[in-house]
Amino acid sequence: MTLSGAAARRKKSPDHAEADRASALLDWYDRHRRRLPWRALPGHVSDPYRVWLSEIMLQQTTVKAVGPYFEKFTARWPTVAALGSASLDDVLRMWAGLGYYSRARNLHACAVAVLRDHGAAFPDSEDGLRALPGIGPYTAAAIAAIAFGRQTMPVDGNIERVVSRLFAVEEPLPKSKPQIQQLAATLLGASRAGDSAQALMDLGATICTPKKPACGLCPLNDNCAARTRGDQETFPRKAPKKTGTLRRGAAFVVTRGGELLVRTRAEKGLLGGMTEVPTSEWLAGHDDKAARAQAPVLTASRWHRKAGVVTHVFTHFPLELVVYTASVAARTRAPEGMRWVPIATLKDEALPNVMRKVIAHGLGD
Repeated sequence: MTLSGAAARRKKSPDHAEADRASALLDWYDRHRRRLPWRALPGHVSDPYRVWLSEIMLQQTTVKAVGPYFEKFTARWPTVAALGSASLDDVLRMWAGLGYYSRARNLHACAVAVLRDHGAAFPDSEDGLRALPGIGPYTAAAIAAIAFGRQTMPVDGNIERVVSRLFAVEEPLPKSKPQIQQLAATLLGASRAGDSAQALMDLGATICTPKKPACGLCPLNDNCAARTRGDQETFPRKAPKKTGTLRRGAAFVVTRGGELLVRTRAEKGLLGGMTEVPTSEWLAGHDDKAARAQAPVLTASRWHRKAGVVTHVFTHFPLELVVYTASVAARTRAPEGMRWVPIATLKDEALPNVMRKVIAHGLGD
């Protein structure tokens, strides 16, 4: 008498069950892997530079949004040595629009460190990678596994979702992260650690999606605790989000013929090193009169307040900016710390999205 498939699975030891899951995952990946510009083709060795660059860009950003930026960066700087020799201003200009600009500053600092301290070769261990600027535990594990085959499992948002459903992890994020990390490691194949990680990423991106997961197509569906219960869409459990306090301020759009008055933000802090039009402080206790008093001092300028406000949401707080505009004479000098730039070439400036909104509002009819 033979055991049914389900009964046979129940008889297997935990180690055998883990091996079966890892094997099923890799078999699925070999058939359904995504073609991504930074991913090595089957049978080819991954380039650590491309893996690192993509992982930094993908933090808090979608694959669709990252694709064009990745292509631009690798065309301009095809190696870490080339990027490490570039200026921070050039890197920020190329990054403009991708958001979370501290990543761009860390990206440049990391490339400089790899060139200066490691002969333009990335360290091949998690510890060595974590010592570099801007590389945390996840990114170090991802590079170590994908580029160097180290037996480690990086856990991103897609993998968190897959694992939390597979094992029905009840504790909410972020407290459940250590448990999810341990469980994710059980899905590593005996070899091909990088493929195991990328398989889970692809599974979360294409099958085990946040809404309406395609469980019937999942290679792990027979072993999924959440699917058995029928509540897979409720995972991962998440603690309630805290909403930041609304901040307000004023932005000053000043033109001199076909030029715009801008300045560079301080290197450290929010939007560090990026280009902006002059603004007041952004405060929860905003006061229109105090904000207006922070306008740049320009001879014979008359300020006009534009109707409406510009809104933007940062990670930790929402922002509303009132926009004031002024036009000045052709030979007006820029105040100290500011400069005139041609409006026609603004696309080449390192302007964050919030400033592009402000400028569009200020220059619009």
